[in-house]
Amino acid sequence: MPQEAAVQTRLDKAIRRLQAQRLVLDWAVAEIAAVRGIVLELGLGNGRSYDHLRKRLPRREIFVFERRVQAHPDTIPPDDFLILGNLEDTLLPARERFAGKAALIHSDIGTGDDSRNAAFAQWLGPHIAPLVAHGGIVASDQKLEALAGWATALPEGVAEGRYYLYRLA
Repeated sequence: MPQEAAVQTRLDKAIRRLQAQRLVLDWAVAEIAAVRGIVLELGLGNGRSYDHLRKRLPRREIFVFERRVQAHPDTIPPDDFLILGNLEDTLLPARERFAGKAALIHSDIGTGDDSRNAAFAQWLGPHIAPLVAHGGIVASDQKLEALAGWATALPEGVAEGRYYLYRLA
């Protein structure tokens, strides 16, 4: 039986990823309590992390970038807070609007294709850096080399490489 326990199923991996995501988001919410600014959610997906953030941060404006909404109807942001289209097309025009205003950026953009994820993360890092407020945090499911100088330790219970945290000091 011990040998079977070492085998990681896709379900095991999904549970570990979601547990890490919750730990990271809850840590980030506490850390930005004194940081003024908005929240940017890069990738709505099915809306779980957006729902988590809006319940933890009910007084913050949360803007969501999503290519195409496929979330549960209860977890779709209001139209005024939903920015539709590919990030490559929507993030650049949003830079002027959000420059230096994001207390928290949560980026959950992984696709399961490691090389594609790495290439996109290379593009993303330099484009989100100007959005972060002083003291703000970026929580990402991908390593963002452009933010390496901002790297912050993960909360207890999150395995190295499972998530990445960055803070603009």
